[in-house]
Amino acid sequence: MGWVQIQYITAGMAKMDSLWLSNPSLAYRDWQAREAAGSDRRPFSARSIVQHQAMFENFRRHLLARSATVASFGTADIESFLQTPDARSYSPATRMRYVKLLDRLCRHLVFAGVRLDNPAALMLSAERWPDQEPTPQFLDEAEDGRLQAYLQSPADDLSGLRSRAIVAMFLATGITAAEARAARLGDLVPDTNPPYLFVTGHGARDARTVHVAEFAVSLLQAWHARRSTLPVHGDLLFTLTPDGRPITDMSFGRIVAAALEAIEFSGVEPSPRTLRNTFCRRQLLAGCTHDDVTRILGLASNRTCDRIAATISAARRRKILK
Repeated sequence: MGWVQIQYITAGMAKMDSLWLSNPSLAYRDWQAREAAGSDRRPFSARSIVQHQAMFENFRRHLLARSATVASFGTADIESFLQTPDARSYSPATRMRYVKLLDRLCRHLVFAGVRLDNPAALMLSAERWPDQEPTPQFLDEAEDGRLQAYLQSPADDLSGLRSRAIVAMFLATGITAAEARAARLGDLVPDTNPPYLFVTGHGARDARTVHVAEFAVSLLQAWHARRSTLPVHGDLLFTLTPDGRPITDMSFGRIVAAALEAIEFSGVEPSPRTLRNTFCRRQLLAGCTHDDVTRILGLASNRTCDRIAATISAARRRKILK
């Protein structure tokens, strides 16, 4: 290799190293495209690259809020990230994926001379993949029916109508809390046939259209009409404040928990995720394929459907498939 070529490569590396400080998002994207690979040294798939970029952006925003950078963050910054409201809802496997991503990032930054240490290494040695993921929480068919009936009862006021509409949206479409938080008034189209919700693409998930289950149509029509008349800033479909701020996970959790308490649900996780799992299970019981349900949920693999299908007896599954 000639001296000029070595100088060119060295200059290129120096430029990329400085990019980690000036534009870490672009630097991460470039690194992923050029050389990032898994433990087996195989390049990541296109979908994995999108997922990793979204995960990195989550962590980068956390660092920004703490006035830290990719060159300066330490173990305390990682630990505080894993204690945020969103991160506390992560499964053990997702938590492990974040720690592995940060370990991989830090090893690269040390090699590139951007960092002097790898604060994720010790955390990675303490983490391990779960031997068995916890059984997904869901409403059984009787509980699902009771909640649907509860949602048909008249609301006493605006707050009651909004809360019922929020619970109905989770139960009737299977969307996530993040997707409900981002939904705009125009995304819900309740007066067409069939009624549907347009879910904007985000992270690794593509945009998709989800049909609204019949039991929720009249309620969501009522909320859509009422929301259109409210003097609220912005166009979020659901907000609790006049200035139109997005609803937090904690508030969504309280709203869902109150509805489940009303039907005497005794499960350990009264949350939007339980309603999403219930939607998934209902589709499987209706004979939908795992591929179709996975697409409706906006997921990249059938893993969630497989885990929830495992809660249906073998005899019941055979009957569904006939």
